[in-house]
Amino acid sequence: MAFLTRNEVFSCFVFYAVLLVIKMYILAIITGQVRLRKKAFANPEDALRHGGLQFHREDPYVERCRRAHINDLENILPFLFLGAIYSMIGPSLPVARLHFMVFFLARVLHSVAYLFALRAPTRSLAYIVAQIPCVSMALQILVAVAAYA
Repeated sequence: MAFLTRNEVFSCFVFYAVLLVIKMYILAIITGQVRLRKKAFANPEDALRHGGLQFHREDPYVERCRRAHINDLENILPFLFLGAIYSMIGPSLPVARLHFMVFFLARVLHSVAYLFALRAPTRSLAYIVAQIPCVSMALQILVAVAAYA
């Protein structure tokens, strides 16, 4: 805990990282609830438990929720790595906060756009905006450690 309080950037990163993990859990819960509501189960044993094998099927909205969750995994996990390392190279707090906040807000918008099928290019723009701080952090990390490579 002492490291967290000494490194304000890392503390800021942890705040946004935990919010992102909570958001991922929420998407998982939404996916499960939609499966139950739509009676569209991926596994036969779940279908049998909830009414029969006829419910071992796909549903377009369940698939949309599932894709949103998978997209989070593909994008948030690299952010967690990059953000943690970035926090250790000594960036200024306001700049780091901007990186973390932009990524978080863009990922929230991306999920909302996915779940509610918002008009294109909302989801694509949210994805691109979220990639900007990740690319920035990755480049700054590479510059900071290039001398040791």
